Amino acid sequence: MAKFVFVTGGVVSSLGKGIASASLAAILESRGLKVTLIKLDPYINVDPGTMSPFQHGEVFVTDDGAETDLDLGHYERFIETRMRKTNNFTTGKIYQSVLEKERRGDYLGQTVQVIPHVTNEIQEFIERGAGIGTPDAAAVAIVEIGGTVGDIESLPFLEAVRQMSLRMGPNNTAFVHLTYLPWLAAAGELKTKPTQHTVQKLREIGIQADALLCRADRRIPEEERAKISLFTNVPAWGVISVWDVDTVYKVPRMLHEQGLDGLICDKLRLNTPPTSLRRWDDLVHETEHPQGEVSVAMVGKYVDLSDSYKSLNEALRHAGMRNHVRVRIVHVDSETIDGADAAAKLAPYDAILVPGGFGPRGVEGKIATARFAREHRRPYLGICLGMQVATIEYARHVAGLADANSTEFDPATPHPVIALITEWQDADGSVKKRDADSDLGGTMRLGAQSSDVSANTLAHRIYGDVVTERHRHRYEANVNYLEPLRKAGLVISALTQREQLTEIVELPQSMHPWFVGVQFHPEFKSTPWNGHPLFNAFIEAALAHQRSQAGLREKDAQ
Repeated sequence: MAKFVFVTGGVVSSLGKGIASASLAAILESRGLKVTLIKLDPYINVDPGTMSPFQHGEVFVTDDGAETDLDLGHYERFIETRMRKTNNFTTGKIYQSVLEKERRGDYLGQTVQVIPHVTNEIQEFIERGAGIGTPDAAAVAIVEIGGTVGDIESLPFLEAVRQMSLRMGPNNTAFVHLTYLPWLAAAGELKTKPTQHTVQKLREIGIQADALLCRADRRIPEEERAKISLFTNVPAWGVISVWDVDTVYKVPRMLHEQGLDGLICDKLRLNTPPTSLRRWDDLVHETEHPQGEVSVAMVGKYVDLSDSYKSLNEALRHAGMRNHVRVRIVHVDSETIDGADAAAKLAPYDAILVPGGFGPRGVEGKIATARFAREHRRPYLGICLGMQVATIEYARHVAGLADANSTEFDPATPHPVIALITEWQDADGSVKKRDADSDLGGTMRLGAQSSDVSANTLAHRIYGDVVTERHRHRYEANVNYLEPLRKAGLVISALTQREQLTEIVELPQSMHPWFVGVQFHPEFKSTPWNGHPLFNAFIEAALAHQRSQAGLREKDAQ
């Protein structure tokens, strides 16, 4: 039977529950345990698919086509277990399921209430996420509860896990509470009172924390840890100091050296081999000892919130480690770029990346960016919308299709080289259909799908015969324009097997050293251990460009 670790948060949000949960999972996995993670989000949206990146950060997509919280990206980057639809659910999804049961008459005429019906549903979803009753069941499931203790939205989740703990017994569940110790410069000390209050609030609900992860901008002195222990009823060895670090890859060792994994294993009566964190130490060494640096301009419209491109940022850093360089990512607002000043703004960078996005704002800046990269032979990677703007740019300025556009941005365009996809085969093999009047939520092409890759192409050197990547989009390259674009020199190097939808475009090597656009989102499958082949090749191209420019400058100096 799976055992559970429930991770809660207090005082303020954005303390790093996702990283803390993923780090604990990584340490337990290093002990030989099969671990999974589950994220409970208290908002009423069914999933984050319709939420603005400015509010919620990126939407992470799983192989089976779930639009999920970005913390699932942390989970996949820290442990071997792949996330699924069952690893993330929201208040909206819980209430949707409860109401569907009520409409079917499953409750046999009962008055449907938060307790027991909603809390029971939450427990069923948690057990499903842990794989209970299946051959794929985890030994330990770490359940991260979004929000902060005291918020009205998270109360049903906290009540549900309290009930689970009571039902399963003390040696089958553990509670880890993440809290915050502010440093008051005027007083010259860390203040423990917010932590005392949030633990008190947790105990009022009926939950006693087994461990406290105390976030601060510095290490917590022993006398403060003793004080926290006294006022929270948590043993001193369960008060863990979690200070700011320059890379998240240091967090697993930080937690291990303070005994968090040993405490959890003792509480859950788990007899495991010793922890080995050698791979994490190697990662830290790689990040701290780069042999050079390359700069990448990421031209998008969600640049004011770094979490909007979380997986992309991580994928670039992973590729940097594989190439033994530090990647300096500069976020450039696409609304600030037009054809006249693109060169001045983009010339300083070794490579250019245009990420995905929705809506017309900033699109012309992205098209101008693709044109600059093509004409100035700058390594270019376009992802999802980044591939589409590269296609639009090529159609306008090389294929002679004046005013070519996407119907997303100009429904009346004379050359809709990008158009709304109306039928496709989904990740599970089923055929899905949509039109312009379909709901926005959950109606995109989602999840992992495979396509054939053409021989003798850059894509083939990177992926081989078949590419399998995760998707999240509504618009596609219009199949009716494939031949005109090919005749103009654009290489369509990967197509879906059933619909012949464009998956990868590139420029021939004779025209450009490295120019690739992909319809899918490869960043979701990048890990710090291996990087991702597409990003690894992109950073390698950035390095090659940097070296060639240095060679030209040296030649000019002579």
